Amino acid sequence: MSKIFFLILIIFVGFTVGQVPPYKEECVKDAYPPPASRLVKEYIINLDLPPEERWAELVKEKALLIKNILTKFKEFVRDWGQEAAKLIELVDEKFGKFDDTLPEPFRGELLGIAKYSNLNLGEVVLYNIFYEIFTVCTSIVAEDPSGNLYHARNLDFGLFIGWDIRNKTWEITEALKPLIVNLNFQRSGQTVFKSVNYAGYVGILTAVKPKTFTLSMDERFNKDGGFIGIIEWLLGIRTGSWMGFLTRGVMENSTSYNQARDVLSNTEMLAPAYFILGGTKSGEGCVITRAREKTLDIWEMTSAGGWYILETNYDHWTKPLFLDDRRTPANKCMRNMTQANVSVKGIFNVLSSKPVLNKLTTYTAVMEVSTGHLETYLANCTDPCFPW
Repeated sequence: MSKIFFLILIIFVGFTVGQVPPYKEECVKDAYPPPASRLVKEYIINLDLPPEERWAELVKEKALLIKNILTKFKEFVRDWGQEAAKLIELVDEKFGKFDDTLPEPFRGELLGIAKYSNLNLGEVVLYNIFYEIFTVCTSIVAEDPSGNLYHARNLDFGLFIGWDIRNKTWEITEALKPLIVNLNFQRSGQTVFKSVNYAGYVGILTAVKPKTFTLSMDERFNKDGGFIGIIEWLLGIRTGSWMGFLTRGVMENSTSYNQARDVLSNTEMLAPAYFILGGTKSGEGCVITRAREKTLDIWEMTSAGGWYILETNYDHWTKPLFLDDRRTPANKCMRNMTQANVSVKGIFNVLSSKPVLNKLTTYTAVMEVSTGHLETYLANCTDPCFPW
């Protein structure tokens, strides 16, 4: 495993050197709107249906793509050594037997996804787990001069999971893009909330509850991380919530910014995370830094940028890893944009500026809470482009 990592590191040091010059950081101003071909399609998830039937049409359409992702992911993990391969086999083959331990409606939804994709339940659970462990992200909440709040994010996925040397892309990242969908969760024909999902993932990574709040999740890397929580769950220690189940529950059931903030701050989890939450009132924006068992910090927008708050994958009171500093260029571009230009266009341009946009970026989404607007585009980082 160490030899593989060392080889990957050598390759990417060489790749990075090859990118500088002509690669350089820049704040773009003309990325919006992207071509219409990159606009993500919306599907309806009818919450009035039995959980087993809610994802049927979407999953049947995307079943082959889901199987392709699982195959690639398993191949990659097995390359990391016998221990990693055993964990995959354990989840893949055994986790289906733990379906009675999963809370509703998620148990029913996962069973339905397994049925309509012709996968076993263990594979569907694995498919839902790996989004909670391998995401690398940039999230922003910003307020325009009139007090309107916008929430935007890049979702980067696939670090060290299959580099395609010929095309200079990550295999998993590119394979995920056809699975990206906007979802409109409805009851009685009315929108409860909207989200951006990978088809078949029942949790929430990016979402807006119209006129109420917005939410995104960024991965928090920690030695007491998601793998520990998964192993504990398999061993019968089930006091924590799956991150995706928690965020989904918040989007469905919380009726205010403060209620969502309270639930996200006080629920024990299987994995650490950053929750980026935006409200409807001036100054309502925060980053909740979570350990598995408690909240370490709540960083308010009013004490961050004043009119915006920005989170990548590092505690805001520490410096990011120098090889993965998206924070500094993103803050630079936000300041260059100025509050006067906060809008869908302005924030999309910030998130389209390299290296905030990079080869791992699968999509860029922008949300406006007052209208419930959600706009998502597949990412396209043209060369020269940083690998992460």
